Amino acid sequence: MAATPYLVSSSKRNLCCRSRKPSLRKRCSSMAKQQKTRFYILGRCVSMLLCWHVHSISD
Repeated sequence: MAATPYLVSSSKRNLCCRSRKPSLRKRCSSMAKQQKTRFYILGRCVSMLLCWHVHSISD
């Protein structure tokens, strides 16, 4: 009889942990947003370096 409360509490614990885990859609959306941000920053850095290179040659 002591095993029944243990099983109930562990199943409730598993449900609780599953509900805290973000859904696949949210995780994919978050990862896509991070990648978009990284590509934006990389693009800005490359354009800055190219512009700096062009201006330093003409001086």
